[in-house]
Amino acid sequence: MTRTGTTQETTAASTDPDPVDGEPHEADADMLEATGLTTLSERQFAATSWLLGATEDPGVARRQWDEPGGIALLACGGILAAVRIPAHLVWAAAKTDELEKVDAFLGQWFDGGAVIMDLHSHLYYALVPGTAAWRWNDRHFPGVECLRRDSYLGVPSTRLTEPRGRAYWCLPMQSPGDLCYVDEVEALVRAGRAARAEGDGR
Repeated sequence: MTRTGTTQETTAASTDPDPVDGEPHEADADMLEATGLTTLSERQFAATSWLLGATEDPGVARRQWDEPGGIALLACGGILAAVRIPAHLVWAAAKTDELEKVDAFLGQWFDGGAVIMDLHSHLYYALVPGTAAWRWNDRHFPGVECLRRDSYLGVPSTRLTEPRGRAYWCLPMQSPGDLCYVDEVEALVRAGRAARAEGDGR
């Protein structure tokens, strides 16, 4: 899978201590542009704008994200799909059910990507490309399903990155279209199933 629009946060390049007219020199401006420097709010805005491509009415989605709880219903099967994973499998793979530790585990497990957790239903949703080839079904991994066309997903506002409310981004999208690799999602499910079989899972 090819990731698009990936940005990296870097330290700002130094500028002339006494620039003409209070503006950085042209060379310094070029350096800042080359670093791909972005703020958290800029990354969240960019991710939000990209996610709006999964709805026919961006205005409604924006209003839903602005409401308390901040959940918008987005369509799967276009720009994104989602692999639904029961929490017990993720917790077994992480060897903990402490959400902050699980979030850190997911950040290390995935090479980028984005994951949402529904705190009420105890389900994780790994976002993958809409054309992702997920070949497994409930017989292989009970409770695991890939939500594609004709499915909808409640997606929290990109500002919701803490485990409270209905759902949150346990692995926030760092740039537009930064989705999980399907093979990494499959490996996570397999690791969780193996851990539970060994009696290590929660």
